[in-house]
Amino acid sequence: MGIKFETARFEAAFGTAEQLPESTTPEVAFAGRSNVGKSSLINKVVRRKALARTSSQPGKTANINFYLVDGIRLVDLPGYGFAKVSGKERQRWADLISGYFDQERSFNLVVALVDIRHDAQKLDVQMLDFLADAELPFVVALTKADKLSRAKADQQAARLAKQFGIPRSQMVVTSAEKGTGIDELRRRIEDACN
Repeated sequence: MGIKFETARFEAAFGTAEQLPESTTPEVAFAGRSNVGKSSLINKVVRRKALARTSSQPGKTANINFYLVDGIRLVDLPGYGFAKVSGKERQRWADLISGYFDQERSFNLVVALVDIRHDAQKLDVQMLDFLADAELPFVVALTKADKLSRAKADQQAARLAKQFGIPRSQMVVTSAEKGTGIDELRRRIEDACN
């Protein structure tokens, strides 16, 4: 029995880890750099145009957003590594993300988003190392694959798997634009929440 992703609705947004509600359902968190296309990917997964707000300005998601989807929660974490906000605001985001992961929650899956067009970035390596060290189940969604040819995307996915030191099978090549890899990502979410 699959998850009815299109039933997704916004639940609430929280600006500090102390405000986060208790974890009462399976949770799937989305984490990634500020301009990696997190909102677009979430919208594609839930078959909605504008559930998660997209913006031409990276760094728009400054809170943790919770979405209820057919008995599970999708958790949209603030993008990390955005340079154009104050150091204080960046620290608040970092505290918010680590505060989320420090809690007793139902971490069914973390979808770590990485832009497929670039080699492994330091912040992405740190995020994946953190997830591995914390023994959290994660899958890497390589975003913006529509910007590369299929052959180039496959090549880059293999290269990133090697750079991150994870099996290629732990990655899904995606494009929110073209819908590439979205069914696969939905399957991974369903498997993690069953």
